[in-house]
Amino acid sequence: MTRPVRIAPSILSADFARLGEEVRAIDGAGCDWVHIDVMDGHFVPNLTIGPMVIRALRPHSTKPFDVHLMIEPVQPYLAEYAQAGADIITLHAEADRHLDRALQVIRGLGKKAGVSLNPATPETVLEYVLDRLDLILVMSVNPGFGGQGFLSSQIEKIRRIRAMIGDRDIALQVDGGINPETARLVVDAGADVLVAGSAVFRGDDYSATIAALRPPYE
Repeated sequence: MTRPVRIAPSILSADFARLGEEVRAIDGAGCDWVHIDVMDGHFVPNLTIGPMVIRALRPHSTKPFDVHLMIEPVQPYLAEYAQAGADIITLHAEADRHLDRALQVIRGLGKKAGVSLNPATPETVLEYVLDRLDLILVMSVNPGFGGQGFLSSQIEKIRRIRAMIGDRDIALQVDGGINPETARLVVDAGADVLVAGSAVFRGDDYSATIAALRPPYE
């Protein structure tokens, strides 16, 4: 089965002084989703944005808001992010010991539910929650900061997760060090959603960069 590859630029690498304009720019440049990295300075060693910023950005695009929660604890905040305008809410398997319950909460809020795995986390943690999932996010860098180099160790994990998914309607997303060269590797392994921050926002032509992340590759 041929799966369309969707591009979700991460606004972690955008100009924070003009976030609304940046969201409109990637929307107009052809992105499929807007990826929003939420960091708490506890689960990861960085602080970023919260639900108030997401709520402020929501009028700037009709594209799905793909909200990646790198926070711990996570369950007390799920409703707040849902109400702020998230369409997809992804939490880390490492951040919640009651993963099944958290996924039920997200779906109960009417949102798509995702699970993210750090590089050292095996895919086996997904086995008993696959039917609760709309998205699996493989981190191909250690979470917390943009601009890191791609970890090739994650390619085989992506292949194994694609096999686990089978014919389920679950998106397989990869985040970290994605550029036109690494995009080919992860798509060949089975990914169908690519998160790219620095690769998109460091240039002036967002349309050209987003197009270069999609197959067919040169």
